[in-house]
Amino acid sequence: MTRRLPASLLLLAAVLAASCAPAPRAATSAPAAAAGVDLEGMDRSVAPGDDFFAFANGAWLKSAEIPADRSSWGSGDIVVERTAKRTADLVAEAAQSNAPAGSDARKVGDTYTTFLDEERIEALGLEPLRPELARIAAVSDARELARALGETLRSDVDAFNSTDFYTGNVFGLWIAQDLDEPTRYAPFLLQGGLGMPDRDYYLDPSPRMEEIRARYLGHVAAVLRLTGVPPGGCDARARRIVGLERLIAAAHATRADSADVRKGYNRWTRADFAAKAPGLDWEAFFEAAGLGRQETFVVWHPGAATGIAALVRDEPLATWKEYLAFRRVEALATWLPKAFVDEQFAFYGKVLSGTPEQPERWKTAIAVTDEALGEAVGRLYVGRYFPPSEKARAEAMVRNVIAAFGRRIDGLDWMSAETKAKAKAKLAVLKVGVGYPDRWLDYSGLEVVPGDALGNARRASLFEYRRNLAKLGREVDRGEWVMNPQLVNAVNLPAMNAMNFPAAILQPPDFDPGRPEVMDYGAIGSVIGHEVSHSFDDQGALFDAEGRLKSWWTEEDFAHFAASAKKLVAQYDAYRPFPDLPVDGTLTLSENIADVAGLAVAWDAYRLSLGGREAPVVHGLTGDQQFFLSFARSWRTKTREEALRQQVITDSHAPAEYRADCVRNLDAWYSAFSVAPGARLYLPPAERVRVW
Repeated sequence: MTRRLPASLLLLAAVLAASCAPAPRAATSAPAAAAGVDLEGMDRSVAPGDDFFAFANGAWLKSAEIPADRSSWGSGDIVVERTAKRTADLVAEAAQSNAPAGSDARKVGDTYTTFLDEERIEALGLEPLRPELARIAAVSDARELARALGETLRSDVDAFNSTDFYTGNVFGLWIAQDLDEPTRYAPFLLQGGLGMPDRDYYLDPSPRMEEIRARYLGHVAAVLRLTGVPPGGCDARARRIVGLERLIAAAHATRADSADVRKGYNRWTRADFAAKAPGLDWEAFFEAAGLGRQETFVVWHPGAATGIAALVRDEPLATWKEYLAFRRVEALATWLPKAFVDEQFAFYGKVLSGTPEQPERWKTAIAVTDEALGEAVGRLYVGRYFPPSEKARAEAMVRNVIAAFGRRIDGLDWMSAETKAKAKAKLAVLKVGVGYPDRWLDYSGLEVVPGDALGNARRASLFEYRRNLAKLGREVDRGEWVMNPQLVNAVNLPAMNAMNFPAAILQPPDFDPGRPEVMDYGAIGSVIGHEVSHSFDDQGALFDAEGRLKSWWTEEDFAHFAASAKKLVAQYDAYRPFPDLPVDGTLTLSENIADVAGLAVAWDAYRLSLGGREAPVVHGLTGDQQFFLSFARSWRTKTREEALRQQVITDSHAPAEYRADCVRNLDAWYSAFSVAPGARLYLPPAERVRVW
């Protein structure tokens, strides 16, 4: 799942690079790949046991160039680009269709064309934003400040479905299944308030981070100048704003702690906030946020709640007002005149991601429209590009992978019968969504006004927030999707014990009826296995079949599981994309477990699908070789240094090269490529991680 940046910056990120998804991406085709095997992309001068990623992708890596408007380029980005162009055509058709007023098609078309009307956006300037800035300027005391902060709360985070911990607002809200009472929803409150991606960008003393902080200070000052702050006061105001953000960062939990459900599930009553986090008028905050009647919350980052509340009390009101005004401009910069868009790209695109050029306007317009009316756009997409035959074929593969996972559970010699029974019970009620949701969202309550790009963005954000607030008090809907059908990604929802496989990831060449099915198992099959395994990994092990935060393992079984996880942490800690920056095996543990387990169960499913036969040899490659090569090629990616560094620091997914290297934990890979002791990736059998 994509990581989120400030409200407008998540759109910038969506068009700068393919997201670091929890599942492999579709592989590219090649002229020599009539049967789905890309011989031209391989580098056979590299021994597969020394560098399997380079063996599968080396020739492509040497020749491919990252487009100037992207921070990375690879198999997934190519499919994302294709999907974006398809979506743009569909949206443009909707804009030209003269659909009835109030219809979803009309709203989609008006959102898209209004954003593309740069001339009107330039003419309006800052006028659409001035009422909000005036309300911030009028804040005169602590209670009004609390209300102003509460009004910024949005449903823009997700603690563990998407591992999405970023919000530019001081706090973010996530409405999700209560982990004690899985039939009802609960409000989860998460830390926020930073302009840069993570606390490390403010607190890390390294020279590289010092340089980024200096560039960020300059960016803040530049935005202030564009808003009309007198030149003589911009630098001092920027220092105060960044100084406040640094204090907020110091109160933040680390990314690794954020990913720990046991540390995040803290139930607070309304009275607890005043006692445990004094300094902020929480009653005024919640009233302004539309949560005035909510009696209990889950505070995912209690230390941040306490620390930020103290800053509200201790830091000058004038500094908070400067900070709030800047954050509002920053959040809506995508919908402001070109000077704001250019300045935002100069820092977030060039400095943080290393991207030389801005994406074309139509790409951002698609991201804007997806953000506002994602499922309405998704209905158009699946109607054109996801036929029932492909949905049925994908559902059949899901059934095969789940069956293979069940057999793998049965065959575990270290797991007790008690734990096996509970694992099988959880597997039996796993709810899988393929392609698109059973019920589409109702957008009748969303107003789209032609010519009001910024207003459309605000109304869409508020519509989504209110839609989520309305869940409180209702029974949980396990069929709800958290991804749009036109998104090239997949997700496991641990507490829901459910999965989403959007239509856009289920397309050629990774899911292609015209090539050997074994290759589909290596690519999409490993995606499916990855997501299934999340229900049973270090996080999934904490939730029972009904979604309660309750371990269903015996102590002895979980100790065995934890020992395997510890070995995997050490394995990934040893990877160094840069001499000064290793992969964090703890931060990436859940995804690494899912990669290893998902690939193993996909291999089982592929072998089971053959009914004892061998897959046909293609271009001299055996079925097993095709399977593993297809998996490695699905991770084919080149990334700019700045973006890769940001990923290593903030993302729960390891870089693509190391995700492909998880093959070294499967015995079948060794026999497929005759990998022997002495090879760089060789692991003795006792050191291979066998989670499932």
